[in-house]
Order: sequence, then structure tokens, then C-alpha cells
Amino acid sequence: MPTRNPRRMRPWLLAVALALPFASAAQQTNVIDLSAFDPALVIQGVDDVVLRAPDRDIDRVYQAVHAASRNDREAEALCALFDAEADRSLPGLSRAANALGVDSRQRFVDAVLALALSGTQGAPQPYDAAAAEQVLRQAGVTAMMVHDGFMVGMAATGNDAASRTARCRSFRQLVDVMQDFPLEQRALATRHLLREGVTRYGGEL
Repeated sequence: MPTRNPRRMRPWLLAVALALPFASAAQQTNVIDLSAFDPALVIQGVDDVVLRAPDRDIDRVYQAVHAASRNDREAEALCALFDAEADRSLPGLSRAANALGVDSRQRFVDAVLALALSGTQGAPQPYDAAAAEQVLRQAGVTAMMVHDGFMVGMAATGNDAASRTARCRSFRQLVDVMQDFPLEQRALATRHLLREGVTRYGGEL
């Protein structure tokens, strides 16, 4: 299982990470609006917050993604960020977030607010990038064994409807199998994807 494939989760986790500095404002309106912020300022410091947040709060981010991925309409909004031509500017990420239902938006806001609070106050958490990659490989292997066609979707690179559908289906399958992993492993993988997402996609903002 190539380690690059499970990283397709990064665009959505990046959207979560970028919401950290202003989660409290979103809590008041239940609408996520990133358009008024300087991307460079938004990204600055996020990595440190992610490294300091405890596993339980990192896992709340995963649980928010998992819950949204189980809804067909909301999963489509998540998966749209994987497309090569996706708008991953701050306004684009705002639109993707607000395409979710009210309950899902609230789960994300609550998860991000908890992450921001604990991540600014806590001590650095143990972090092993190689171990995180191993968890992602295990998740990919598990999904491949459980779901026919998983690898087809993970390998799909086209922008046609069939490729987008296949990618989204595999993303949902990957997220779902991770639910059965121990919390410590889910948190490690999620922390890794958040950090990698900011690093990889920050230049697009």
C-alpha cells in the first residue's frame, strides 16, 4: 500500500487546521468564514497547536470528519476538495465547510475550538511521523481487504465523474476503517495528516 494514497484526506484536514485561530467566532454563528484572514497569518502557529493538543482533542477532529463522511451529500462536499482544480483558497475552504449540514458544522466547530484551546495551553505531545505513516498503511491495507474496488478509487486521478465518485468512495472507506483503530493510533494518524496538510497545501493559499 503506497503511503501517499491515504494522504488524500489532507485537504479537508487542512480546512480544519486553518480554522483554529477563529473557531470561537464560528461558534457564535455556526458559519465558517475564512475570507477575511491573511493566509500566512492563519498558517503561522497552527503546527505548534497541532503538536501540543492531546490525543482526545485530535480524535475529535477525526470523529467530525468520520461523521460527515457517512452522509452522502456531506461526503460529496468533503471529497470536492480532492479534485485537482478544487478551490483551496480560504473562501473556497469556507464554502466547502458551509456545504455541510448544521450538525456537522457544529461538530467541526466544537472539535476545532477544543483543539485550539488545548493546543495553545498544553505541552508538546509525543509524535512519531514514521509510526503515523505505518498506521495509515495499516488503514489502507484494512480498507483494501474489506472493500472491493478500494484501490481503484485511491489510484483514480481523473476529473471525470466516475473518477471523482471512485475517489470519494475510497476516502469514505478509509475513514470508516480507522474508526476501529485504537484512539492513540487514530490521533497519531490525524495529527500527522493535519501537519502534512498545512505543509503541502499552505502554498496554495
